[in-house]
Amino acid sequence: MLELIPITECIGTEVRGLDVAGYISDQDFERIYQAWIDRTILLIRGQEMTPAEQVKFTRRFGEVVTYTRSQFNADEFPEILVLSNLTRDGKPIGSAYSGRVWHSDGAYLSDPPAGSMLYAREVPPVGGDTWYGNMYAAYDALPDHVKDRIADLKVVISRVQSRPYNYPDRPPPTERERLEWVDVAHPIVKVHDVSGRKALYVGGNVPWRIEGMPEDESRPLITFLQEFATMPRFTYRHRWRAGDIVLWDNRSAMHMATPYDHVNHRRLMHRTTLAAVL
Repeated sequence: MLELIPITECIGTEVRGLDVAGYISDQDFERIYQAWIDRTILLIRGQEMTPAEQVKFTRRFGEVVTYTRSQFNADEFPEILVLSNLTRDGKPIGSAYSGRVWHSDGAYLSDPPAGSMLYAREVPPVGGDTWYGNMYAAYDALPDHVKDRIADLKVVISRVQSRPYNYPDRPPPTERERLEWVDVAHPIVKVHDVSGRKALYVGGNVPWRIEGMPEDESRPLITFLQEFATMPRFTYRHRWRAGDIVLWDNRSAMHMATPYDHVNHRRLMHRTTLAAVL
């Protein structure tokens, strides 16, 4: 029997009694989908699925899209991004680490993806956890005067400026990357295209400034909103087990990866991505 269990009072739903590779009725799927929309993340434990089954299950939620690091796409399944410290013939099979700051996937795109699904195939005994935050709840909890102040503001995402902050061990952007990585502005308050609810949008490759606002005003406001949005009451730390699936809604959630011992332990994760709803 399908069960939907809140993960915390504020965020997330654990789905029990489900085999994602098996038959899922339209009625059961509608319950699962609505729980995802309402509470920003879904957790499904103890699953065994092939890459083909992951792509198929992801497609129940919407169009599957690829937009980053194509060199780490899974063999025969370009829809899957491999996140791993493993190597083959001396070369990495996936991205060993990413996203170790609070962010929303694809924030540097004009139309960021609607959601991301991560499937744990191998996990280290400790570390490599993922934090998630409910941006619906963070917005709802803001004082009214702050809501009024930010109602029509846009935050500028600069992929070029954020590179040394997010990835200090990587080389600076090339001239070609600087030309391609144009700044993108997004509303600080986003209206979810399915639920119609308002959510804060203040993560993702370090929003450096607010459009049209002097930096000495912009920086403290951004800092306040980011720190407020990631207070413990809005967040959940997921400690991965092999066979876990987590699907998060990039329109209403932020997340952040944590380090692990990538020298002595193995980690293999498969990620699929849902296209923006246009």
